[in-house]
Amino acid sequence: MKKLLSLWMFLPIFLVLAACSDNSEDIDRYYATVSTPKVTTTTPTSLTVTASVTGDLNQIVKKGFCYSTATSTPTIKDHVVNADENFSATLSTLTTGTSYYIRAYVYCDSRYVYSEVITATTESLSLDDELKNYVAPTYADDYTSISDWSKRSQWNLANVHDPSVVLAEDGYYYMYQTDASYGNAHTAGGHFHSRRSKDLVNWEYLGGTMKNLPEWVVPKLNEIRKEMGLAEVNPNINDFGYWAPVVRKVKNGLYRMYYSIVCPGTLNGANTWSERAFIGLMENNDPANNNGWVDKGYVITNASDKGLNFNIKPNDWANCYYKWNAIDPSYIITPEGEHWLVYGSWHSGIAALKLNGETGKPAETLGQPWATGQAPAEYGQLIATRQTGNRWQASEGPEIIYRDGYYYLFLAYDALDVPYNTRVVRSKSITGPYVGIDGKDVTAGADALPIVTHPYKFSKGYGWVGIAHCAIFDNGKDNWFYVSQGRMPKDVPGINASNAIMMGHLRSIRWTKNGWPLVMPERYGAVPKVAITEEELPGNWEHIDLTYKYGEQRTSATMTLAADHTITEGTWKGSMWSYDAGQQILTVNGVELYLQRETDWEANPRTHTIVYAGYANNKTYWGKKSK
Repeated sequence: MKKLLSLWMFLPIFLVLAACSDNSEDIDRYYATVSTPKVTTTTPTSLTVTASVTGDLNQIVKKGFCYSTATSTPTIKDHVVNADENFSATLSTLTTGTSYYIRAYVYCDSRYVYSEVITATTESLSLDDELKNYVAPTYADDYTSISDWSKRSQWNLANVHDPSVVLAEDGYYYMYQTDASYGNAHTAGGHFHSRRSKDLVNWEYLGGTMKNLPEWVVPKLNEIRKEMGLAEVNPNINDFGYWAPVVRKVKNGLYRMYYSIVCPGTLNGANTWSERAFIGLMENNDPANNNGWVDKGYVITNASDKGLNFNIKPNDWANCYYKWNAIDPSYIITPEGEHWLVYGSWHSGIAALKLNGETGKPAETLGQPWATGQAPAEYGQLIATRQTGNRWQASEGPEIIYRDGYYYLFLAYDALDVPYNTRVVRSKSITGPYVGIDGKDVTAGADALPIVTHPYKFSKGYGWVGIAHCAIFDNGKDNWFYVSQGRMPKDVPGINASNAIMMGHLRSIRWTKNGWPLVMPERYGAVPKVAITEEELPGNWEHIDLTYKYGEQRTSATMTLAADHTITEGTWKGSMWSYDAGQQILTVNGVELYLQRETDWEANPRTHTIVYAGYANNKTYWGKKSK
């Protein structure tokens, strides 16, 4: 009798386990079956779908639809919309003329049950109709009200600093960055934070990729200090800096992140030079797994050409102890398959270091990071410097890409709060010489031109400053983009510490006929690329001359294009204009201005407009059509 009673006691438990088993076949058999969805309504931006479920309906706690453009068997980890009581829902804010994989689901106490997959396509619109129906991004540039860590899901492109972007196999663009945020909100969530986007407009915040200081850092620091005859140190773990990562796809299933760790303190106490930095390496086989980054350890550190003469005063910037500063890495795989690390900040300039492609570590064995007269050659070679012989030379944040036979080296100039501006030079060889648009040799110390971004202000709004330390990337179809932080100016009324507002500035790039990149003056907002006609051009334009001025916002002036092809007001008044519709190039006073449709971020409400960028006589010009 006791045995029989025991069996009856365990029978309800067995039935519950069967109903909520981890085995989907058990659930289908004992619990619920979900029908294949049907599409009832289709529009250019939405799909209304319906399904049904049979089984013990009282046990169902949730039902809905999951969908994706990239995953052929979507799950609740993809896009999800809840269903109403009739098991119907509308998938909204979709892309026109796009196919979606859709599954219905229900939720048991511990498992999801899915239907079969269907494919449905939104209606297509003509580009003209897409432009007519365009809705601009609505997120606020002043994000102080959502700057708290608990509201990070609303950040979108808020709190971006020194970004790096990679297009992954899953169709997402992943962005990684320096540890920096308004009010230091990021400190709650680890290091080298990431976010991702499918459309470059809406970004999902993922959080930190590194939980703690890598275990190798302090031992490596003390190993070098011991070789230098210095005492062992044990710095406060909270005083290290986590700066400027770069992420690249090496091949399918392998992504590399080179990151900077800045050590606190000085080499030998007060009145001596600051402690060193390290560049380390992490790898991941799938960036969608934000916890999947595996640390591979030390790559390189600061190198000196002053032997052990480190007792240099910390304010003697032009004569600092280090020749190469091991921060701000960029990484490239050449067309020949060689792997190179390009790095550096201030000090003597930017260095290029050949890597072992298999390990991601230096191709040559590194010796002691100091020598007398010359820095050890295995730590890299000079490819760009702003002032030969002066280590207070205000250039950093290199970004290296390859396109159409040239290596393009983007550089950040000046202090990062307001004056920060972007330059670009190029070379046929990864190791230089790199020359500017004026033909001058930046490897030998010439000033880098052209200016790509600079503090600026259109007639409305407060404008932007500190626009540099960029990432350059493409969509795999030779459509290129620029992204960096942009800061609000200092002392904007009503915003506490306004210059600490760091918004991600993602901008389209057009390439000139002779192969120089032009960054657009307005941020990217996914405006439909409807061809620009000549009839749209007459009227008032806001024209900005981006000639370099340290720490000063370049402001716009009105330029009026008349229908008779004359300039009747403002810049170049009295000259003529013409338009090449095939190449979308407006020529004004002999200057070619490359047009593009972009978002007018200063308009209220935001809308689309026509913008231009151009180079002439070593100058950069920006402008947009007034609304």
